[in-house]
Amino acid sequence: MNIFASISVLALLIFFHEAGHFLAATIQGIKVSGFSIGFGPAIIKKEFKGVTYSLRALPLGGFVSFPDDDKASGIPKDDPDLLSNRPISHRLFVISAGVIANLFIAWIVLCGQATFIGLPNQTNPGVLIIDVQQKQAAAISGLSPGDQIISIDGINLGTGQEAVENMVSRVKKSPGKTLSIEKSSNGIKELIKLTPTEYLGDGKIGAQLQANFDGSMVSAKGFSEILNYTNAKFSNLLIKTIQGYKGLFTNFSSTSKQLSGPVKIVELGAQLSDQGASGLILFAALISINLAVLNSLPFPLLDGGQFALIIIEALRGKPIPEKIQMWFMQSGFFLLIGLSILLIIRDTSQLEIFKQLTNK
Repeated sequence: MNIFASISVLALLIFFHEAGHFLAATIQGIKVSGFSIGFGPAIIKKEFKGVTYSLRALPLGGFVSFPDDDKASGIPKDDPDLLSNRPISHRLFVISAGVIANLFIAWIVLCGQATFIGLPNQTNPGVLIIDVQQKQAAAISGLSPGDQIISIDGINLGTGQEAVENMVSRVKKSPGKTLSIEKSSNGIKELIKLTPTEYLGDGKIGAQLQANFDGSMVSAKGFSEILNYTNAKFSNLLIKTIQGYKGLFTNFSSTSKQLSGPVKIVELGAQLSDQGASGLILFAALISINLAVLNSLPFPLLDGGQFALIIIEALRGKPIPEKIQMWFMQSGFFLLIGLSILLIIRDTSQLEIFKQLTNK
């Protein structure tokens, strides 16, 4: 059930992203020919008012298609309602609308949680381990997702986000030093040794942390507290996501190990949904922000890549040759599919059930 909920949330976020493109085009009177979730062959296809809606075999994203390059559409190439014939500002709005939609959805779900469910009760001490990287310090020490870190060298970490910041600070200051960690797993407490590795002068353990949260909620004291919580949580998630992607450029060899494919994302969603509705909401906000930041990157096939092409066109004063645009997009497609397959294979091999099967 948790896996199904995780997949459903992921599919909904992809839908909202593509819906952003679709709505940005239609409200401007721009002709749209297709709305698809997934890539590859269509499993379900339905035409309605000139738009073909489809669900496709590879659930790795989605796309909105336009009749500009479809010679069989019967629409004259000089039709002012074709996307390619619209002003730069109209096209940029259509391209950026998916990113805007994901950021908006992330803010809305966090605000909805604070309004209708309540604020997370962060009185539980310590830090919760959400995920660990294989062969990194946390995994080597015996830490696993679901473990709770209570103290380091006998000093309590505190509660809430402060506990996370205290642990991060202590780890960063301790590269190569052995720390005594008090952890709690399924109610059983024990002391373990953890030695952060050195990374650009700081210590790192290869673990994803979160404030220790048992799923209980407390009612907000007023609208101002709801807004303060929503804005603070949204900003925190957005900044950390940007910093994570920034690391791909500044230190790819190390940060690339943290890349997650569809399998790992679904597993993370299942783990967070164990915390109830609040955990699933956090997963939705986190993935929605990740989709927004990822699609902002100026890479082929991503929104950022198309945005960059339009900006170059504006600077040149004329469109980029079709052959170059086609090569740019096709290379991005094969890169995306290849990377996704590699991540799926890697993440599947790291699943606990897969390890149990291979060890038999």
